Amino acid sequence: MEENNNSEIIYGKNSVMEALIAGNREINKILISKNIHSDVKINKIKELAQEKGIVFQFVAREKFQPYAEFNHQGIIAQISPIKYMDLDDFIEAKKDKLSSVVILDGVEDSHNLGAIIRTCVCAGVDGIIIPSRRNVQVNSTVEKTSAGAINHIPIVKVNSLVNAVQRLKDNNWWIIATDASAKDNYYDVRYDDMNFAIIMGAEHAGVSKSLLKASDFVVKIPMQNSFNSLNVSNALSAIIFETLRQKLIRKNK
Repeated sequence: MEENNNSEIIYGKNSVMEALIAGNREINKILISKNIHSDVKINKIKELAQEKGIVFQFVAREKFQPYAEFNHQGIIAQISPIKYMDLDDFIEAKKDKLSSVVILDGVEDSHNLGAIIRTCVCAGVDGIIIPSRRNVQVNSTVEKTSAGAINHIPIVKVNSLVNAVQRLKDNNWWIIATDASAKDNYYDVRYDDMNFAIIMGAEHAGVSKSLLKASDFVVKIPMQNSFNSLNVSNALSAIIFETLRQKLIRKNK
C-alpha cells in the first residue's frame, strides 16, 4: 500500500501524543521509526493509538526522508483533510429515503479512490464506506483527484467491513458484491426500489470471501474476451451509472 507522504502531518512525540489525547484531529496512520527502541512516550502513543483503533507502523528510516525538513523525532501522524462520518449517523440520516452507498474493500491507490469519489458524487451516491486498515485513506492526492467532489459526499470509516455490512442489513439495506466469477450480471439487479450497498474489491485481490458470503447479490461486468483488466474506478462507473439509469426510468414513469 502506498504511503500518504503528501497528506497533512503532525510530527514529534509531544505533538502526536497531544493530538491523540485531544481527539480533535482525524488521524489516518502513525509512522514510527524502527530505530526507536524503549521509549516511554512512544509506548504511550502506541497504547493510545490501540485504544482508538488507529493504525501505527514501525518503518525504516528511509520512509522519513520526505519529512527531513521537520524535527520529527522518528514519529509522524498522517492527518486526513476531512472529517469521517460515523456509520450509525449515516444510517440515521438516510432512513427516510431510498439510498445508496459504495463500500471499498482494500482499494490501495489514491488516484482510484479520488476517481471513485468523483464518480459517486456525479451519480448521486449517498456515501462511501472504507475500512480503517488495508485501504488507502483520504489524503491530498485523493482530494485533488476527486476535483473537489470529496466535499460533497460523506466518507464513513469503520474498523470492520463485515460488521458494517451487517449493520446495514439490520437497517433494511441490500448488499451487492462484485466478483469476476459471479453468475449474474450487474444490470440484472433491480436497484431502483431498495436501499443498496455496492462492494468493490481491491485492484488485484477482489472482494474478500467474508464479504461475498455476507452479500445478498454477487454480480459481474461481462467481458467480451479474456482480457479482464478494468480497474476498480472504471468498474464502479459502469455499475453505478446503471443504478442511476434505473432510478431515472422509474422517476420518469
